[in-house]
Amino acid sequence: MNLIELEIGGMTCASCASRIEKKLNRMDGVTATVNYATEKASVTVADPAVGVADLIATVEKTGYTAAVPTPAAEPEAPRETDPLRTRLLVSLVLTIPVIALAMVPAWQFDYWQWLSLTLAAPVVVYGGLPFHRAAWVNLRHGAATMDTLVSIGTLAAFGWSVWALFLGTAGEPGMTHPFRFAIERGDGSGNIYLEAAAGVTVFILAGRYFETRAKRRAGAALRALLELGAKDVGVLRGGAEVRIPVAQLAAGDRFVVRPGEKVATDGVVEEGSSAVDASMLTGESVPVEVGVGDAVVGATVNAGGRLVVRATRVGADTQLAQMAALVERAQTGKARVQRLADRISGVFVPIVIAIAVGTLGYWLGTGNGATAAFTAAVAVLIIACPCALGLATPTALLVGTGRGAQLGILIKGPETLESTRTVDTVVLDKTGTVTTGRMTLVDVVPGEGEDRDEVLRSAGAVEAGSEHPIARTIAAAAAERGELPPVEGFLSTQGVGVAGTVEGREVTVGRPDADRVPDDLAAAMAAAEAAGRTSVVVSWDGRARGVLAVADVVKPTSREAVAALRRLGLTPVLLTGDNATVAKAVAAEVGIDEVIAGVLPAGKVDVVKRLQDEGKVVAMVGDGVNDAAALAQADLGLAMGTGTDAAIEAADLTLVRGDLTAAVDAIRLSRRTLRTIKGNLFWAFAYNVAAIPLAAAGLLNPMIAGGAMALSSVFVVSNSLRLRGFTGSAPRSRQ
Repeated sequence: MNLIELEIGGMTCASCASRIEKKLNRMDGVTATVNYATEKASVTVADPAVGVADLIATVEKTGYTAAVPTPAAEPEAPRETDPLRTRLLVSLVLTIPVIALAMVPAWQFDYWQWLSLTLAAPVVVYGGLPFHRAAWVNLRHGAATMDTLVSIGTLAAFGWSVWALFLGTAGEPGMTHPFRFAIERGDGSGNIYLEAAAGVTVFILAGRYFETRAKRRAGAALRALLELGAKDVGVLRGGAEVRIPVAQLAAGDRFVVRPGEKVATDGVVEEGSSAVDASMLTGESVPVEVGVGDAVVGATVNAGGRLVVRATRVGADTQLAQMAALVERAQTGKARVQRLADRISGVFVPIVIAIAVGTLGYWLGTGNGATAAFTAAVAVLIIACPCALGLATPTALLVGTGRGAQLGILIKGPETLESTRTVDTVVLDKTGTVTTGRMTLVDVVPGEGEDRDEVLRSAGAVEAGSEHPIARTIAAAAAERGELPPVEGFLSTQGVGVAGTVEGREVTVGRPDADRVPDDLAAAMAAAEAAGRTSVVVSWDGRARGVLAVADVVKPTSREAVAALRRLGLTPVLLTGDNATVAKAVAAEVGIDEVIAGVLPAGKVDVVKRLQDEGKVVAMVGDGVNDAAALAQADLGLAMGTGTDAAIEAADLTLVRGDLTAAVDAIRLSRRTLRTIKGNLFWAFAYNVAAIPLAAAGLLNPMIAGGAMALSSVFVVSNSLRLRGFTGSAPRSRQ
């Protein structure tokens, strides 16, 4: 089996991806998945006779382009919106006067129609080129999409206008479009449809631009993951330390990691000891103590002493690179979501074309003349090509995402919205999502006869000399209660704790021998551990004086948010790389029944897949690099904005507030926006569909066509603006 990734170019809708996928799957020994959103194909080849060149040739025969992705080409991908933006702006400037002249009779001076033709021609030809090109590709392969309808409708309207101007009566001096809605039968030789041709092109072009801009960040999750790693590293060569780029690091090299630096690549510690913060990768909230012989992972942070590490895996073999590959596979294999307009067009377009052809045949067959027959047929195509369709999705997205930003919610695109309606299970990462993601001193238990504040003050004074994250937490909590006394003879012992002389007393903080801890403090330690907390013992003069409990505490709003998610009809699941004791304690506190703990990043993806295989539609809420692949795999990914760039870029929704209640608001707002888009699409078609019988009967003049299009556009915009009234209060019933 050979897995090949291809970058696909030229796709304009989900049906394009489906067509390429079918063609590839017809090849012997080939199984392919084509993702329209990421513009990539994931191809598994079982037949060794089938090579990359054969796959590319098959895609090109289908009418699209294919290439093997190269890292060098990646930064150029976002620039694809530049020519589309230029095309849109040029078309918009030229179209505004065309529509104004057509709709306001008072402005229709002598020969205004020829100025309209001059302005509309570049819009239809240059502005509409992407639609015409896509329609031609579809036609060659016997398919029809919304591009087909847009292309035929605009070209028919433009072509008929040119005929009427040059061969009919529309080009005569003093010709006007009277502003009336009377239904009357005519031969159409004096009617022009230039405003319809240019207006439809601009509106659909605007919708395509917004869609393409949303897709620009498709590969940003992978770049964000890879950028987490260190950029350069100090390598030991000939007894001296030499700084080199990480890309030049080879397996077997020995390199130095100072306190606060990132570990350059996966390796084994050969000298020194420290605490390594791996929460970004593993989700474990407590830093891991490492010493000689222990393995460390690239991109984790050295929180303690100096380490010398021997590199064991570099480049694509590292855990970070493998996680990037996981994200990419999850994105490519994501369930493809057909755009609503394309789904409707699959039925609507062939029907409209059939009606237009039938109208032409009927009028010719009844002896009414070619002019009247073509007028009626073209009218069917024009009225069936709703300009409001180009506004239906972008305007609702614009208003919905704008309101979401005010509430701390960023929605990435229309594909996201469909998922929110069907989601029934929400998987919550623990660290940084349900909890704060940072250690907090939650309890101080003094021994018998000891003063609570004195225990904390003495411990804080000694811990202030340590760089360990737990030590910093204790020192900060103690400093909040007053100035800490100086420490003499500070000593840090790996895996045991710290010691120092405070006001003449030998104070130790850490893990003493069990037989030196009295029963009352031993019970406090056991209770802390049972509650998922990390406990340390404070001793002086050879006796344990108190126990400090440190934990990653639950956010104040998490319990309320979990209850609100249940009211939305969702089943919450707690998923974490942390240990089971901590996870169960957090789950009990916030009201979650199902807990999956001790899961590695690849395991998180597997858990999401398993839930999906069970028939569940899964939303994932997370904030760390370790969540990125699972966020991409889930049907709906929600990233906490306080988390890492990799998680944010891999997700469909970003919760800027860093508050789990924002996830509730995000799902409600997304569902509301989706309902608005569906309503917009319905009315965008309904106005025009209702007029098709009139057009087929030859009873439709240009003003009625223009009026129907304008009315549907106004309705769509007004309906979208209603989203500005969305409030962020938690609902009491399913939305």
